[in-house]
Amino acid sequence: MRQMSNNKLVKNGVNRVMGVNEAARDTTIRTDLANPRWDRKATLIYLGATIAQIAAMTGLLWAMDVAFQYFNLGALALWVTTSIACAFFAFVTLRSRLFSLLDNTRNSGRYKSLQRPGWAPPPLAFPIVWMSIAVLRVVSAYLVWSAMGQTFLSWPLILYVAHLSLGDTWNTIFTVEGRLGAAVPMVIVGPLLSVVVVTVGYFQVVPLAGWIILPSLVWLAIATALCISLWQLNGQEPLYPVVSRAES
Repeated sequence: MRQMSNNKLVKNGVNRVMGVNEAARDTTIRTDLANPRWDRKATLIYLGATIAQIAAMTGLLWAMDVAFQYFNLGALALWVTTSIACAFFAFVTLRSRLFSLLDNTRNSGRYKSLQRPGWAPPPLAFPIVWMSIAVLRVVSAYLVWSAMGQTFLSWPLILYVAHLSLGDTWNTIFTVEGRLGAAVPMVIVGPLLSVVVVTVGYFQVVPLAGWIILPSLVWLAIATALCISLWQLNGQEPLYPVVSRAES
């Protein structure tokens, strides 16, 4: 009983930090698989929202540079500037979805409702792993920021916020809307490919940052394999957004 209570405490704490909603409303897109038609409108919305989020987060990087220059924050003690930068990267990493125009509710219910392969991690593993990876992302981003002369608006960090934006769009497609088919190519060309680019970019700037963010690449490779497996086990709907029944 005590162990169950401790597990629940850990679960609630991790979910709170990661913003996972256990009791979210049902936002599944009920697709017409009998007569599947490409949902062009949804595709354009995903594309537009992703571009807008990247632009907004890039603007935030620029704003941080302006703030550092205007308030001469770079002249403060190293521990102060380090704290400010790390707090900023923690906010961006954990709450990037605030800059998305899409519904980015973190809901563990989607994963629980699906038929899963035997090797699939338990639902609680995801927020714990993501929280651990978030720490590595913050540290690696700080190292890059420091190596780039304490500049936020730099190409490696722009790539990083683009990676976060692509991940948020994938979350909408998979977790929120339940489009298991469209989630497969999106996770490959979005989060997985972008984290490869980010990791390579970090290695070029400061190798230690590349090594630190490398577990994120490994985890996303596993998540991609899981996404494909979930699609195979749960109907194998078309690998593109399908028009909902309400619009058919």
